[in-house]
Amino acid sequence: MEIIITGAAGFLGQRLARALLNSSMVFDTLLLVDVVLPVSPLKDNKVKCLQQDLSKEAAVKSIVTHQTGIVFHLAAVVSSHAEKDFDLGWKVNLDITRQLLEACRHQKNGILFVFASSLAVYGGDLPTVVDEYTAVNPHSSYGTQKAISELLVNDYTRKNFIDGRVLRLPTICVRPGRPNLAASSFVSSIIREPLNGEEAICPVSPDLSLWLCSPNTVIENIMLASTLNGNAFGNWRTVNLPGISVSVKQMIDSLEHLSGKETVSKIKFKPDESIRSIVSSWPGLLDNKRALQIGFKVDGPFEDFITQYITDQQQQRR
Repeated sequence: MEIIITGAAGFLGQRLARALLNSSMVFDTLLLVDVVLPVSPLKDNKVKCLQQDLSKEAAVKSIVTHQTGIVFHLAAVVSSHAEKDFDLGWKVNLDITRQLLEACRHQKNGILFVFASSLAVYGGDLPTVVDEYTAVNPHSSYGTQKAISELLVNDYTRKNFIDGRVLRLPTICVRPGRPNLAASSFVSSIIREPLNGEEAICPVSPDLSLWLCSPNTVIENIMLASTLNGNAFGNWRTVNLPGISVSVKQMIDSLEHLSGKETVSKIKFKPDESIRSIVSSWPGLLDNKRALQIGFKVDGPFEDFITQYITDQQQQRR
């Protein structure tokens, strides 16, 4: 059996590949695909790395074969980038998804398809607590593209073309590396950069609440989604992955508690309406009940997010 990860050169793709290679899951090949050449996070003969532009239909058809057993579809143009480049957002976030689904459908029925969606499918006047049955009303092109893709995965599953699972990911914090074009990039920056002795810009109010998940927990949940029986999800294969609600102020307070006033003094507030309008349209509090019943995991307090990042960075330096 072959497992495919799209967007495999990215942060989550690399972490997922490492987790799969360290797991007890049985597979013959792990195919890492991205528009830039991915690298294998571990030396393993089972790993194949492929640079491929999946916006081209022929490229998608070439990677999905009779050996394909699982597709982890993580490839995406992130929120602010998709908002600024309308055509690219639709080409990557929707067209590639549809082409992957079609390739799976015409290769063989029942390929397990794990799709990384987003809380950006929500927007507008939301109830105090959101769940999977709250109507989607995205206020960004990115959210719209994800919402349409969710429906496609569910319909292809209903027709028994694939065995789909849609995971609405919380904002991941703390991401390593440098800021990207995601509207939520500041969520990691205001922790990561001060810890590294650098200034960070926060474009939103300290009172804004965010729905967060740590890198370790989101990878554990993505892995779990590929091992669960589809019946665990019921007729609606979309699930909001568990998270915790944390305000920007609470994040900064946690950072100060762990690393002191000098560290948090490097955070500067500089309002950015374009970022605020996108991020504030996302729910800040969701009901974890259904996800926890299915078996997904939830993080502890936000200080654990920070210590997880510090521990990861220390291990990488060894």
